[in-house]
This record gives sequence, structure tokens and C-alpha cells, in this order.
Amino acid sequence: MKHRISGRRLAAAILTLSTVTAVTGTLVTVPAVAVVPAAGAEAADVATLPVDTDIISVGDTGYLTSRKDAGGATVLEWRKADGSVEPVSGATVGHDSTSDFVVTGGGGSTITVRDMTGSAASPVTVDLATEFAAGAKLVGVIGRDLFVQVPRAGNYHDLWLYTPNGEQTRKVQLSGYGNHVSFKVVASAGNEALVLVTTRYESGATFRNQDSLALVDFVHGRPLQHERDTGKLVTDASGALTHDYIARVEARPEGNRIIVDRAGKLPKEIRLDTFSQKAVIVGIVGDVLLYGVPGEAAGNSINPLYAVDLYKADAQPYELLERFSTVAHAPDGAVHARGVKNDADGLYRLFDGVQGSVPVVTEVASTGRNFAVTVLDSKVPTTVDLQQPGTPVRWEWTISRSAFAMVTLTHVATGKKITLPGPDDRPTNPVMEWNGAIDGTSAPNGAYTWHFVAIPGGIGSAARASGTFQVNRQANPHDYNDNGSTDLLARDSSGTLWRDDLSDAPVDGQYTSAGRSAVGTGWQTYKHIEAVGNIGGAAHGDVVALDGNGDLWSHLAKGDGTFAPRTKVGYGWHVYNKITGGSDLTGDGKSDLVATDGDGVAWLYKGTGDWAKPYTSRVSLGGGWGVYNQITAVGNIAGAAAGDLVARDTNGVLWLHLGKGDGTFAPRTRIGGGWNMFSQLVGAGDVNNDGRPDLIGYGPEGTYLYQATGSWETPFTRMSTRLYDGPGEGSAYSDIA
Repeated sequence: MKHRISGRRLAAAILTLSTVTAVTGTLVTVPAVAVVPAAGAEAADVATLPVDTDIISVGDTGYLTSRKDAGGATVLEWRKADGSVEPVSGATVGHDSTSDFVVTGGGGSTITVRDMTGSAASPVTVDLATEFAAGAKLVGVIGRDLFVQVPRAGNYHDLWLYTPNGEQTRKVQLSGYGNHVSFKVVASAGNEALVLVTTRYESGATFRNQDSLALVDFVHGRPLQHERDTGKLVTDASGALTHDYIARVEARPEGNRIIVDRAGKLPKEIRLDTFSQKAVIVGIVGDVLLYGVPGEAAGNSINPLYAVDLYKADAQPYELLERFSTVAHAPDGAVHARGVKNDADGLYRLFDGVQGSVPVVTEVASTGRNFAVTVLDSKVPTTVDLQQPGTPVRWEWTISRSAFAMVTLTHVATGKKITLPGPDDRPTNPVMEWNGAIDGTSAPNGAYTWHFVAIPGGIGSAARASGTFQVNRQANPHDYNDNGSTDLLARDSSGTLWRDDLSDAPVDGQYTSAGRSAVGTGWQTYKHIEAVGNIGGAAHGDVVALDGNGDLWSHLAKGDGTFAPRTKVGYGWHVYNKITGGSDLTGDGKSDLVATDGDGVAWLYKGTGDWAKPYTSRVSLGGGWGVYNQITAVGNIAGAAAGDLVARDTNGVLWLHLGKGDGTFAPRTRIGGGWNMFSQLVGAGDVNNDGRPDLIGYGPEGTYLYQATGSWETPFTRMSTRLYDGPGEGSAYSDIA
């Protein structure tokens, strides 16, 4: 399509802009020389605007708005620059006149024109049906010039200009004879108006309607200058006209496009995304095109007002307002938009900045509504005790409006995190509950951060808050990743050491691994690996290992499931055939070690608490221990003051040696027979989190948990597990610790 465009670029003091008819309640605009309020208005001068109010028209002394009253009826009001409000009675529909003339109607043929400058002149009421013919309707307004579509024979129409001005009233036909179906004034600049014309073309018994754009010099009342029919215009669409640009919306097979013809330059094409396919052209301020899909004044939907620089060849659209509902055009070329900027809801003035720059956005009136979500209150713990599993930790916030909420918890030391979503119904007091797990297993102890975010469903900035908390549990001597639950170590035939993290509570009545991970390789160098509790001063347990040369090495746990490089802590240990550790046998709070030699003598190595020299010189516990093929330190299972030992003889009978607390033991007590089904017995710490240490039996016939009862007479009850229950796993590991 080719348009006649003036090559004159307007000076900064004589700005013009286009207007749009597709925005609710708006028809057309005309340039003039003022704005409401003044461009330099400060925040203190911002007027108050009801939430559900839309902008209709803007003049030099005020602006016309529309809203619903308590009964749902439409109320038109003229809001003056001094803040006063004048009701416009007897009308429900207003039109954008870009002047202080308020043009209103009731949806029929009767139109009223009011001069709102304070003139004593009475409102002028025009009955279009009387002046022209039944069915005549208003299709555009510029100042007090009315553009009227008048029916004639054959269901066709003519376009007339009508200016009610007393003795100087004008009545001019603008369209020549033709099969015109409809007209709509979509924009104006200077003396010219841009008109969308729909024309019917007939061929025998068939016909088709096509749209075209036409220019008319309405100031001098000259006829429409028809443009070539493209067949691509979007019916009933919007447009823009300045002395340098003509913009239109075209339908393309790949979707709608905005096409802008530019003086002295090739046309610019703006592709519309899926959301913007129904976009209307709001106007052009300076060298910036404004467009978007209008929403509702009181709504919360995302309906941005976009801007794109027409002067720069590679310019891309950007968001100028977060949402908008209606627009009107001021006499000085500014656009007034009812919408939201930086979360603040109100009426905004959009004016031309420096050539090629972003339009200046100034708030004219405010509804007092802010779409940003804010945190009003929070109830979050600073210390979380996860000793007892199954007790959820509760987090609660109060926010300013409904939003989708979530909180992310991050373990500072490891970076492990979990995100807890809020309720689906998006209340203003979202509550989240945490079961104490991360990545399917118990969360580590230590410092955490929490980050809360509440994201509104429509427009508005998200609320954010953050803080810290501490997770605490009692120390578990068999815990290597500092999450309170027991870990079991198993060495396979290749020398790889594996760690299984046991959950604190049974699943379907059985204890199982919450996750298996490889600790490292090369562990085949050791004859025996033993969990010995905390010898390094940390909250988690450590291990010692005896190699083939008789040297004893310690591996201090890092607290993340891995171990530090080994440290040699003894030599000459080849004289011992059994070692066990992890119990405090002397009542001093430190983990001790027991070893038996080939003569059946048991030796006590008291813990020092020094990781570099973890044990004192040995002290004899006496002979007779050679009758046992397995000795296991199990901790305090009988409720006394010190740790205990269990020992299995060659007949498979298990015996209890209750510790006296001084490194010696009471006479042994028989627990029961049949324990030779296990290749290893492991003092596993408090597996079931009841405050008492437990025993695990591992062998080809299955792995079982023996829960401590607290009674020395019947110290254990057995529970089946799903540990090492894969094919061949019951004999696949040479050491369990």
C-alpha cells in the first residue's frame, strides 16, 4: 500500500500523534498545544482515581473518565487539573476528542457536545437521525468535528463531517459515490484524518468486502483521497498517522503484523507474537510506536503496552507499561494511558523524549493500588530439631495479596537445597511444611538459608524474603554425612567402599537404604575396617582400619559422606585377631577401642579425644576372650552408665557383656543362639531413633536390624530389612562397618 506522506518533520514545539478507535470508549484525536496536567507535575500533584476508572478523552483543562457506580451504571466524569470532579450527566458513552470538548452519547443517535473550558455556552445536542437519516452513527471525533456514517440505498453508506457551532455549523459530505459498507476514523494529524473504509465489490451473484485506508482534509472539508485496496488490512483495526508516519495492522498467513510507512525510509514491520495478535495501535509519540492488547481497568491480567523505536532500523519492541486498559490523546501529542507502571496503578502520561529515546512516563493520577506483593509477616523457625522423624517443620508467611508462594531451603556447607511449594489455592497466608528430607534422605545438620518468593498470577512484582536457621540432632556415632541417620559402610571384592544412608523410620515396616554412594576405592589394602564413633571432635563418626602390616590407620569423616586422607595412629596391631570400637566403656564421654590377641586376652585402648593420637596405651581386660569369633561394641543398650559389648562364640551363641563404666564388665549374660547365620555383627548406632543403640546382623541368609529394648535380660527385638537384599549381596561384602 502506498500512502501520501508529508516529508516535513515536526519541530519539538508542534507535536502530533495518532489515535486508535479499537480501545474501548475511544475514537480519534487531533493535535493541539497543551496537556493535562503540566509536564513538570510533581508526585505531590498526582490526583486520586477510583480503581475501576477508564480514561476516555484529554483536553487542556481536564480529562474525561468512565467508571461504574455501586449499582453498576456507567458514570462519566470530567476531572479538572485542580483535582475537582464534574459529573457528565445523561450519557454513558464518551469519545476521544483530544480537546476540552466532551462528546458523549447514550448509545443511540443523539450526541451531545460540551465545552468544558468554563464557557457559558450550553451543551449542544445533535440527533444524527434527524440531521441525516435513521441509522446514522458517529464513527469519529476530532475536537468538536463529528464524523458521521450515513446510510443510503443498497445498504451502502456515505461519510459526512458535521460541526455543530451555532451559525457556523458545518455539514459536508466527505465520500464520493461508491459501494462503501462502513467507515471508521482511526487517526489524525494536522488537517488530515486517516479513515478505514470497507468497500463491497460485486461480480454477478457474488460479492466481497475489502478494506482500504483513505486520507481526508477535514479542516477544509475536502473529499476522501482513496488509497489502493490491499486486501490485507485487519477489519475494524486501528492505525496511526503523523506527518512522518502512517501505521496500520495487516493480516498475514503467518500472523498479524504492524506495518509503518516512514517518510524517506523503507516501511518498518513489527511482528506480533502469539499474545499480541489482537494488538491495537495506541499511537505514535515522536518516533516511537505504541501498541498492545488492552485489558480491564480493575483487572490483574498481563496486558503490557509495548513501544518500538521507528527511527532505528534494528530497534526491538520493549515494555513501556506493565498493563493498560484504555488510552486517550492530549492536545500536545501525549498519550494518556490507564495502566500500571512499576506496580503502581493509575493514569500515566506518555510523551515524546529526545529523538530515538524512550518516551517519558509521568503519573497523572493514582488509584492507590500497588500490584507488588509484599511480605507482611512471617513465622519461621530459627532452630529446627529433626531428632524425631515424621514431625513436619512448619513455615508460614502473610502476604499482601494472593500469589503462588514457595520457599527454598539451602544447606550452607554442601549447597544441597529443596524447594517447598505453597498451597494451590494461593492464599494470603501460605503455609509450607518440611519433612526434614533433601534428595530423598535426611537433611544434613548445620546452617541453612531460606529464600521465600510469592509470585502474583497476573502483573506485579514478586515478594521476596530470606533468613537463616539451624538444623540440630543428637550425634550418631555411625553417621558420616551429618544428617543424624545411621550410615553403613560395605567393602566389596574390588576394594570399593560403599555408604548406605538409612532412613530414621521404617518404610512399609522395613528399614532400607535411602541412597547408596561410593566412598572410594583402594580399601582392599585393609584386613578390617571398623566404625569407632567420634574420635576427631566432630559431630559425626570416624573409622579406623588395620592393614596387612599391622599398622592402624584412622579415616576422619568430613561430614559429607566422604573421608579425609588417612592418618597412621598405631603399629604392631598384627597381634590382634579382632578389634571393635564405638562404645564409651569408661564413662568419660570418649569412644574406646577393644582388641583381642591370639592368647584370648582382651585389651582396652581408651579414647583421648585427640584425632592425631586417638588412643592411650593399652590396658588388659583379662583372658578368656578366645572363645569368641566376633566381638562387637554396641554402646549402652541396657540403660547403664557405660557402653556394652556383645560377643558370639563358636557355637553361634551371643553373649552380653555389660560395661561397669570403668573399663571392666559384669559377668556375661546369654542372649540366645543361632547367631552364626551372620558373617558380621555391626554396632550401628541408633538406627530407629529411639535413643538406644542398635545392632545389625549381616550374612547370606539376610540382613536384620536388632533394636535395643533397654532391658539387659532381653536386649533386642528383631526386624527385617531391605538392606543388601539384592542377588548375591548377602556374601558380596568382606567388611560391614
